[in-house]
Amino acid sequence: MIRTLVVDDDYRVARIHAARVAKIEGYECVGEAHTGAEAREAIARLKPDLLLLDVYLPDEDGISLLRSLHDQGEQVDAIMITAARDIETVRAAKRGGAVYYLVKPFGFEQLQAQLDAYRVLKQESDSRTVADQAAVDQLFGLRNPGQVRQRSRQLPPTMQKVLDAIINDAGPLSASDISDSIGISRPTAQRYLSELERKGHIQLHLVYGSTGRPVNTYLPRRG
Repeated sequence: MIRTLVVDDDYRVARIHAARVAKIEGYECVGEAHTGAEAREAIARLKPDLLLLDVYLPDEDGISLLRSLHDQGEQVDAIMITAARDIETVRAAKRGGAVYYLVKPFGFEQLQAQLDAYRVLKQESDSRTVADQAAVDQLFGLRNPGQVRQRSRQLPPTMQKVLDAIINDAGPLSASDISDSIGISRPTAQRYLSELERKGHIQLHLVYGSTGRPVNTYLPRRG
């Protein structure tokens, strides 16, 4: 059983996530915490394998908490569960060691798909002591359920680079992000993104800010 601790400042939301985890094969919810301090105490006492970790906690942010736990040698993974949609927070979570990032609100099926993928990832990694490149590629690919990783010989080289950037990043990317990442103009990036969406390789994800029109961002097409 994968021992899971839910860390969320909202008591009601934490209970919902805990109940959902308990319904998923191979998982056991060992507790809930609502602050960073409570999470640290619970981790030391309960030794969970996985955290469902909110970014927004009253005493510290979840990403800093995760980073400090890893710095202290705690062997715990984390899936971020948060309403934070800005790309910098997504990237910070990836750099901080999160294995995945779920944007609230999300349904039971989304949570189950990610936990199923994590279970396979953990089983594969726990069964190996040495990994060749093929094993490494497999393990990293298992982080995202249903992620589209197939390459198409029909894709032009630059379009393939755009697709690879979307596949390999932890969160949704905009045309501006792609432009900065691979060094093409924003209009060119948007043209390739629109074509990749039309071909079914990626899916549109609208990001709403406090004002103005939503930003078109893109994720790998799921299963």
